[in-house]
Amino acid sequence: MKIEQTKTRRRPGARAGKFGRARRRSANRKNGGGGATFAALDLGTNNCRLLVAELDGGTFRVVDAFSRIVRLGEGLESAGRLTDAAMDRTIAALRVCASKMARKKVMTARNVATEACRRAANCAQFLDRIRAETGLDFEIISTDEEARLALSGCVPLLVEGYRYGIVFDIGGGSTEVMWVETPGDGGVVVIDTLSIPIGVVNLAEIHGGGEIRGDQFETMVRVIAEELVDFGTRNGISDAIDGGHVQMLGTSGTVTTLAGIHLGLAAYDRSVVDGSFMDFDDIAAVTRHLMELDFDGRAREPCVGIVRADLVVAGCAILEAICRTWRIGRLRVADRGVREGILLGLMGLEARPGAGGG
Repeated sequence: MKIEQTKTRRRPGARAGKFGRARRRSANRKNGGGGATFAALDLGTNNCRLLVAELDGGTFRVVDAFSRIVRLGEGLESAGRLTDAAMDRTIAALRVCASKMARKKVMTARNVATEACRRAANCAQFLDRIRAETGLDFEIISTDEEARLALSGCVPLLVEGYRYGIVFDIGGGSTEVMWVETPGDGGVVVIDTLSIPIGVVNLAEIHGGGEIRGDQFETMVRVIAEELVDFGTRNGISDAIDGGHVQMLGTSGTVTTLAGIHLGLAAYDRSVVDGSFMDFDDIAAVTRHLMELDFDGRAREPCVGIVRADLVVAGCAILEAICRTWRIGRLRVADRGVREGILLGLMGLEARPGAGGG
């Protein structure tokens, strides 16, 4: 995909393991891979996600996938370290990932870790343990690289006809915001990026995730909104919005969860959610609905469940801050991101903004 950045930044490296960084020689990347299988593994603060795919002409076909909420960053905000319980949960999930990669005979893989591993004092020991117990080798990527990969995976959902776009990813431990330009030549230019070291896990730990009062919610919104002010000012985002030149695209469990509730799904369905649109009024309505529920009520929501019930309101607060700051009025929902961006990069494929809003 043609993504240009206004500044070039160094990325951290990593050692190679059994399923380590990309061994690109194994793939004929442009014209089909001769059966070559690729894997992208994203270890975040809250989730562990794997995609295994094969080249299929000019795109890729997913042949296996795995996602589990592991809460790797649980307790990190107060202790500055990964807890034993969180590491045990994560390694159990990574054993499943390693098994799937072995069964699918993955030849080219990239495994990335994000905010929890960037911040944890004992991360090096944890990565050594992962390597020893699963054979998986991880690279800790920068916030810039995380944003670039998320954007790469989401580009097909950007709609032609807008000069600019706000693309954001609400994670477990951080929120990435990108201000991009779509000049009309099929490419995307990253003008500026912002990484806020606040996501649904640490925000919920600070402000609570059970019963959330209205004043607590407003405090969370204000904390995030304050982080957005300088970014918006230096890029003239409000003026561009007033001129009708800006679209908004969000990727995260928060965004997809709210979309599923808005669509009235009896069970979450990615094929329905991915690429859908939500008006800001609809987002506010779903947020009010979730705020009116207690923990058990949120847990009974089919698109929330017990594992997200204490985090979803914190995610709503981050989303609300973004919507209030930049009143575009409509958001496109992406159930895709870092993993898809990794696969596109490994396969040498190009993704372009879409031709319409469907």
